[in-house]
Amino acid sequence: VMEKTTSEAPPCGPEETASEAARVPATEPPGEVAASESPGEEQTPKPQEPASLAPAAPSAPAATQPEPTSEDIPSAPLLLTLEDVSHSSVTVSWEPPERLGRLGLQGYVLELCREGASEWVPVNARPMMVTQQTVRNLALGDKFFLRVAAVSSAGTGPPATLDQPVHIQESVEAPKIRVPRHLRQTYIRQVGEAVNLQIPFQGKPKPQASWTHNGHALDSQRVSVLTGDQDSILFIRSAQRSDSGRYELTVQLEGLEAKAAIDILVIEKPGAPSSIRLLDVWGCNAALEWTPPTDTGNTELLGYTVQKADKKTGHWFTVLERFHSTTCTVSDLIVGNSYSFRVFSENLCGLSTSAAVTKELAHIQKADIAAKPKGFIERDFSEAPSFTQPLADHTSTPGYSTQLFCSVRASPKPKIIWMKNNMEIQGDPRYRTLSDQGICTLEIRKPSPFDSGVYTCKAVNVLGEASVDCRLEVKGEEAHEACSLPGAPGPESNSTGAQDSCFHSNS
Repeated sequence: VMEKTTSEAPPCGPEETASEAARVPATEPPGEVAASESPGEEQTPKPQEPASLAPAAPSAPAATQPEPTSEDIPSAPLLLTLEDVSHSSVTVSWEPPERLGRLGLQGYVLELCREGASEWVPVNARPMMVTQQTVRNLALGDKFFLRVAAVSSAGTGPPATLDQPVHIQESVEAPKIRVPRHLRQTYIRQVGEAVNLQIPFQGKPKPQASWTHNGHALDSQRVSVLTGDQDSILFIRSAQRSDSGRYELTVQLEGLEAKAAIDILVIEKPGAPSSIRLLDVWGCNAALEWTPPTDTGNTELLGYTVQKADKKTGHWFTVLERFHSTTCTVSDLIVGNSYSFRVFSENLCGLSTSAAVTKELAHIQKADIAAKPKGFIERDFSEAPSFTQPLADHTSTPGYSTQLFCSVRASPKPKIIWMKNNMEIQGDPRYRTLSDQGICTLEIRKPSPFDSGVYTCKAVNVLGEASVDCRLEVKGEEAHEACSLPGAPGPESNSTGAQDSCFHSNS
């Protein structure tokens, strides 16, 4: 497999970059090419053709020469093809010849002949084992022929020549405009703001850019345009409503063109509604009607804002916002007050600087309505005392505070009286009584066997009285010790009372 190489062509003649050729092994069949690459050397060849190649005719380079009769000389390379042409280089490729010669192939020599000249100048000074070569540093406008010949130790074989001359000219890239995303919809600015549009484009060589406004040329006194190699900038220092419209950018290059349209809308605040009048007043309601403004600010309205003001305070309050109709009803007005109303127009710039105000006031009068309240029967919640939860018999342990509970219901609130053995115990420091939300509590602080007895809770109000009682038993020390011993048997009466006493002492 042959390798690729690059050569340079100076203004006075082609300049080559040659790589040291790798010899083709004798065992390789003809038609295969070497794959190894070698570093190149740059030399400036003398402007003369090799001895083995005859000079071409002045009118056009010679395509072929008579094939040598010696079997040692290779035949002409096959399929010489022009691969690429740019503004400064050309690339050609070919296939190995059918006959490589008995002595083997040393490489190929690429030659160049400019149009109108008769001398073939070698691009590479020495044969190179490549099947593709690029000639660089060519000047725009150059026109020349190319040919390539195979070289062996026996001599140079006949060349293969391109049918058509190669013309070096600048490559043309079709123009293309890339409109920014935010400009693909209508571009809105307010009056007095600056408009600065930067539109990038592509094209090679540099295309010609031009702008129009609504199909006409731009006003140079208001609009400035600056076009570079890759973009065009349209600038308006202070936008006016007359600057609204469609701006079209056209990019042209050698008969090719691209266009992009940008819609600009310059807006300002709208005018106030033309007139407003009070249609009707009834109850706590007022009906209004107004006419749309003559100037909408160069854009559509978003709606109307309706406000009301009481004559007494003069403060304005918003009733409706972005209301689309031109008639409305204002409700929930205060009886006895007089109101004025005003309406603003609104667009993207905001509310109008002024408003349409009603000339007459809306008086909300008091209606002659006699109130006829319905008879109200007051419910009597009076109730004599009654206990919803009675006292329960209790067994306690000496030295541990004990509490007795019950609950009572009565209206008005009853007086609670606690008694022991039918004797009041109010004021005794050993007892503390509580009553909250009908729950009555008696706390006996560190009771002793002397505190055993019958306790009574009595509730009294103007409608009557009620009482509940219970028995409290405070066990002596012997019973307390019996309860504290593990596994101690209870009394013969099934030890129910003793078990309760142990339970309360533990609590």
